[in-house]
Amino acid sequence: MSMLTPPGMGGEYRITGDKYPRMRRARRRRRIVLSAVAAVIALGLAGWGTLQLVDVFTGGSGKKTTAGRKAGCEPGPTTAAAPPVPLPKPAQVTVNVYNATPRSGLAKSTADELKKRGFVIGKVGNAPAAYDKKVPGTGMLLGAPTATKGAFPVLATQLKGATTKTDTRATADVDLIIGTAFTTLNTKPASDAALAALAKPKTAPKRC
Repeated sequence: MSMLTPPGMGGEYRITGDKYPRMRRARRRRRIVLSAVAAVIALGLAGWGTLQLVDVFTGGSGKKTTAGRKAGCEPGPTTAAAPPVPLPKPAQVTVNVYNATPRSGLAKSTADELKKRGFVIGKVGNAPAAYDKKVPGTGMLLGAPTATKGAFPVLATQLKGATTKTDTRATADVDLIIGTAFTTLNTKPASDAALAALAKPKTAPKRC
């Protein structure tokens, strides 16, 4: 064994020049490091690919815009909407009840029932010639244009299927003209439930 041979080599390696022999252990370490780096890269690519597949199957619903909102959501209004005008209570509505049918007594009995339910009763009698026996439905509500967003919705809770019409009157009273298809007013529980529904404010659509 040469004096230049490192101890413990057993003669397997010999020095033939001025350089030490390269050891196989360094190559093994390099392969281990390269294998670990490749594994990390493969796992990263696999995770990214999984996210892309999830995004495809979910339609990208989880993406958000730079403003923090979900994609496709509309921005909220910049100014507050005006509060709705409150509807009148039955005690604030004056109703004239007219009978446009051949049956007698309907105007009075209907007016009496409306009075029990809190409405103010005005005139009661037969319908004017322009409407006498010419209202085919359950009834017609007739009043000024302002009644469309006030008295009409409130009075309509008492009579199902009534039509509405405006005229040129300057007063706030409204006419209930009983039609030929009329049988009776809505039941009081049903009318009260309809009035309660009118009093509830409508919720604004949900914003993102």
